[in-house]
Formats: sequence, C-alpha cells, structure tokens
Amino acid sequence: MTSPGTRAGAEADDLDVEEALALVKENPGPAPRGHGARGTHAAQHQDGPRHQDGPRHGDTSRHGRAAERHRATPWPEARATAERAARAAARAARRTPVSVPLDAALGLTLAAPLTALTDLPSFDTSAMDGWAVAGPGPWTVRGEGVLAGHAEAAPLTDGEAAGVATGARVPPDTTAVLRTEHGRTDDRGRLHPTREVVHGQDIRPRGQECRSGDQLLAVGTLTTPAVLGLAAAAGYDTVTAVPLPRVDVLVLGDELLTAGLPHDGLIRDALGPMLPPWLRALGAEVCSVRRIGDDAEALHRAVTTSDADLVVTTGGTAAGPVDHVHPTLRRAGAELLVDGVRVRPGHPMLLARLKDGQHLVGLPGNPLAAVSGLLTLAEPLLRTLAARPAPEPYTLPLRDAVQGHPYDTRLVPVVLRGDAAAPLHYNGPAMLRGIAAADALAVVPPGGAGPGQEAELLDLPWATGGIGVCFT
Repeated sequence: MTSPGTRAGAEADDLDVEEALALVKENPGPAPRGHGARGTHAAQHQDGPRHQDGPRHGDTSRHGRAAERHRATPWPEARATAERAARAAARAARRTPVSVPLDAALGLTLAAPLTALTDLPSFDTSAMDGWAVAGPGPWTVRGEGVLAGHAEAAPLTDGEAAGVATGARVPPDTTAVLRTEHGRTDDRGRLHPTREVVHGQDIRPRGQECRSGDQLLAVGTLTTPAVLGLAAAAGYDTVTAVPLPRVDVLVLGDELLTAGLPHDGLIRDALGPMLPPWLRALGAEVCSVRRIGDDAEALHRAVTTSDADLVVTTGGTAAGPVDHVHPTLRRAGAELLVDGVRVRPGHPMLLARLKDGQHLVGLPGNPLAAVSGLLTLAEPLLRTLAARPAPEPYTLPLRDAVQGHPYDTRLVPVVLRGDAAAPLHYNGPAMLRGIAAADALAVVPPGGAGPGQEAELLDLPWATGGIGVCFT
C-alpha cells in the first residue's frame, strides 16, 4: 500500500472534508465523493475508485450517485441480514453444545436448563451467629458450640441452647436461633433473651431456595458471575453451553506499524490492538490475529484456509490497486450478502458467506468506521451464533443537535448524562478520541436530529455493566 496522500483508492466514507460538505444544509444534494479503498487505519485518502463496479471518483452525475445509493444496504436491513445469516450458519454447522467447567463458562449461553441437583440449603442452617435454642427460655448452654462444616450435632432438649455460627447446621429440634446481640447470660451461665423469640427465626430451612429437581434457569440464559455461583451452589461442576463462535482477524496494510511513532508515511495499527478484545466482548473466541499487509495471495490463503466461524478483515473493501478483499471473495466463490451500508462512518463495510457455516465481515480501515462495521454486522452475527439475547432497544433524548447525512444513518459517539445523551466531538471516521470516552453510539437518521429528539442508542459492551466487560 502506498503512503497516505499517494494511494490510488479512497473511501468517501473516510473523508472528513467531504462528510462536512455532505452535511451542509445549504447544499441539499449529496456531496462529491471520493470512491474506493479501505482508507488507512488512522488517516484519510482522497482519490481513486470506490468499488469495482461502482461510480468512480469524480462521477458526480445523478446516475453515479443513484447507483451507489442503490447498491448499499440500509443500516437496519444490514443488521437484520447479519442475524439471518447467523441463524442459517448455526443450522448448517449444527453446532453441538459443550460441557464447560464453571471457571471457563463466563459469558456463554446455557444450552440446557439448570436444574437443582440438591435442595438449597441442603439442611437447616443458622442465618446468624448466636445460639440455637429449644423451647422457651431461659436456656442452659451446652459446653460445645456448632460450627459450619461440622457433622450434625446431638438434638436439643427443651430449655437447652448451643452456640452456633452462621451457616452451621442447626441441631435437630432447634426451635429458633437467638442472635448474639439479642441474648445475655446470668451469673449461673443461663441464657436469657433480650427480645421476643419467634419460632423459626434466623433459621434457613432445608429447601427454602429450591428443591432437588427444580428448574433454576432456562435454556438461553447468559452465564453471568451470579449464574456461575448459583450453579456451584446447586451442585454443578460444569454447565452445558453454546460454544462461542470462533473468529480469525486479518489486519491488512503495508503502512501499519506495531510499535513506535508514525514516520515516513507509516502509521500505527489501531485495529490490531482494538479488535480482539472488542470481539471477545461481543461473545467471540478470537483464534488468531494475523497481519497480512497488501498481499493478495496471502489474503486468499488466509481466508480459504481459515476454519473459524467468522473471518474479520480490516480495510481493503473497495477497488483500489491494493484493495484485495472483493477479488479474494470472487476467487473463493463467496456470496456477498451486504456490499456497502448506508451508514456513516463505515459505509464500505461488507458481509459475505464464504461457505455454509462460515462468513466474512470486511471492516473499513479507519478506526471509527471499523467500530461502525463491528456494531452493524459483526455484533448481530456473533450474538446470534452465541445464542445471546438481543439487547432491548432503548432511546434517550439528545442533549445537542446532531447533523445528519442526507441519505445515510449516522452513528455518533455519546456519553450518557442523566436522562440525556450528549454527542461527543472527534467523531470523524479516522478518530478514536470520541469513542474512547463514549458510553454508546447514537443512531442518527438521515437528515439529522435536533436537541431533545429521541435517538436509539447502541451500548458499548464495557459501558453496560453486563457480561461484556469480560475480555478474556
């Protein structure tokens, strides 16, 4: 790949200047667009073809603009297409549920009901530190107390008490537990209550939470930390779960550095460090991350030899001289399901079926455009393959106005402040500064949104407080 400013291809989506022109309300028509390549991971390019069969740079004719818009998929339809593709893939692959140890099951989806293997609790236990007592007081206190984890103590007789620890098995014939702070002993060592004692107080009776055989959780439940704790308490060492979809990541581009400062037309790779943890947060097992460069043969080998459920590529989704994704897909006999999406940033993203049960998501090379592609195509596909529940859609009013694209949906980083979403600056396709501070992306319809207008929000995995915070 050539250095920024010299390569032949360019993404219209990745041009801040052209995006700004497209948003000028005084110019109701679509802005002139540079068409083509993937763009870089941190810089914009401004010349060259966009798609191999699309309008060329400088083709601002009504026919050229209409053809490009006609080919691209509307944003909601693109997400629905990814979900349908995943359902078909799951049927084709006939993915078998797996038995997973509890310490490796976080974030998986239950493929079998969680049924109690024992009563919970499995015996009558003390809910507090204090004394197990029988009958009315005062009571004579036994010399030996009862501790958690010990065998069952001898039965109590009326008028007798035994010291007891929280979680310990109460002796047979115990009528109540008297808390430490609610009892006193006299000079003869007899125990007196300082409050009324109610039959059964502070005793957790056997089976209070569940009985053996009760269904605790249904198929499709996400294994959160609390689910793992419940499974352990109910007697499980493993759970039966849907396996995570496996992903191979291919980072494309000769211009990318893995360390140090940019220099001599080379730039730092932002997507290599960002994509794997983000994909894990979306419910994937990242099998490999490979840097391919601008090598058509290497890309073809990597795509056709992958046995992952999903291959994710970065950049190269257009028709510049070193944009090899489309030619690779044609050569591999892949079926293009989505070839461009009416969304900014991220317009030149794509989704292809490589074979039954295997797909490829082509992300634009610019970082925020790649995030858009992740949440538009990869998220619904991975979520469906992992059998995770779809998030409940919700809206919040925008605190400030957001300019819209004339024809495309915009995804804009926002922070949540009280009952409103505040749009962030630094939201250009090549920028990560805004998304790094964001809680969500606001879905802004064509034409924009005014202050106070409700906007759909896409939560970022680590901002939801849910399972997505787990990256390993």
